[in-house]
Amino acid sequence: MPVDRLLPTEEAADIVAEVAGFARAELAPRAAKAEEVGEFPRELVAQLGEMGVFALPHEERWGGLEQPYEVYLQVLEEIAAAWFTVGVSVSVQGMTCLALATEGTDEQRERLLPAMIGGGLLGAYALSEAQAGSDVSAMRTRAVRDGDDYVLDGSKSWITHGDVADYYTLFARTSPGHRGVSTFLVPADAEGISTGARERKMGMTASPTTAVHLDGVRIAADRRIGAEGEGIRIALESLDSGRLGIAACATGLAQAALDACVAHAEQREQFGRPVASFQGMQFLLADMAAAVDTARATYLMAARKRDAGRPFSRDAAVAKLHCTDAAMKVTTDAVQVLGGYGYTRDFPLERYMREAKVAQIFEGTNQIQRLVVARHLLRRSSRPRQRSS
Repeated sequence: MPVDRLLPTEEAADIVAEVAGFARAELAPRAAKAEEVGEFPRELVAQLGEMGVFALPHEERWGGLEQPYEVYLQVLEEIAAAWFTVGVSVSVQGMTCLALATEGTDEQRERLLPAMIGGGLLGAYALSEAQAGSDVSAMRTRAVRDGDDYVLDGSKSWITHGDVADYYTLFARTSPGHRGVSTFLVPADAEGISTGARERKMGMTASPTTAVHLDGVRIAADRRIGAEGEGIRIALESLDSGRLGIAACATGLAQAALDACVAHAEQREQFGRPVASFQGMQFLLADMAAAVDTARATYLMAARKRDAGRPFSRDAAVAKLHCTDAAMKVTTDAVQVLGGYGYTRDFPLERYMREAKVAQIFEGTNQIQRLVVARHLLRRSSRPRQRSS
C-alpha cells in the first residue's frame, strides 16, 4: 500500500510518485526470477539513472536536480521496496559519486560527473580489502606516483558491481600511516584490472559481488580526487551518506514485508474467519508497523540534518543500525506470519529475510555503528564541565 509521506514540495512528491510507479510496474514483477538465476538488471538500473534518480541530490551545474537528501532517500526506499538489489545498486552508485561531487575540482566534475549521475556509467565503491574491512587503516592496495601517472597494485574485496562497473571509486595507500590513503577514479577497462568469481551469497544473488585485482594499473594523476592523504576522511564522509542509503533501502524492504503480511492476514482464513481478526496477529502486525514507521523517522531525521548542513555522522550510524535491525526483525516475523508458506520460495518473504541480513553487515557492520555512536557519546561526556559561579 502507498506510504503516507510528508515531502517538502509538490515537485518532490511528484518525483517520489513517479519512481514508485516505475518500481511497482517494472522492478517488482522481475525481482523473484532475476534473484533466482542471479541476473543483474543493468538496463533497469541505467533506466533509473536516465529518469534522474542518480542526479537527485547533486547541483544543477553538473546535471543534478538539487533535491534534498530526504527526497532522494525516500525515492531509494520506494525502489528497494520493489526490489532490494536495485535499491542497493542505486545507493552504491550514489556513494561512488560523492567523492567527486564534494572533493573534485570544477574541471574534474565538469568532465566526469554528468555521465556518472546521468545513467551512462555504473560505478563501484572499492574500499574494503580481505584484511581491511572494518579497519580501513589496514589497507594494503598501493598507488605510487610515476611522473604524471599513478601505478596501482593490490586487491579489493566484496565489491558490489565488481565485474559490471565502468569505473571504481577506489582508495589506495600513497604513503605510510593513517593519513596515507588517497582517493582515485579508476576506469574499469584500464590495463591490469581483473575481477574474481562472483561471490555465492545468501541473498541479493542478482547483485554481482566480486574481488577486484590491480596489477600495475596506470592511471593519469588527474584521476586522483582530493589531496594525497585525504582518502580516509573522504571515505568516511561518503560512508555517512551511504549508510543513510542502506537505512532507506532496509526500511523499504521492511515495508514490503509488512504489506505482504497484511494482505495475507486479510485473505487467509483459519477456524472460519480471517487470520487478521485474531488479536495475536493484530498485535504482531502492529509491532511490525511501528518498527517500519520508526525506521523511516530515524533515517529522515539524519537526512534533514544533512540537508541543513549540520553534523550527521552519529545520526547516520543510528539510522543504519536501527533501520537494518528493524528490517531483520520485521522480515523474520513476516516469515512467521505466513507460516509454512513463508518458508517457501513461492512467496517473497524468505527472500526478504535473507536480503535483510546483509544490510546489517555492509556499509559498516552494526557493531561498528554502535562503536560510532558510543564514541560520539563519550566524546561529548568527556568535555570539561564549566564551573558555576
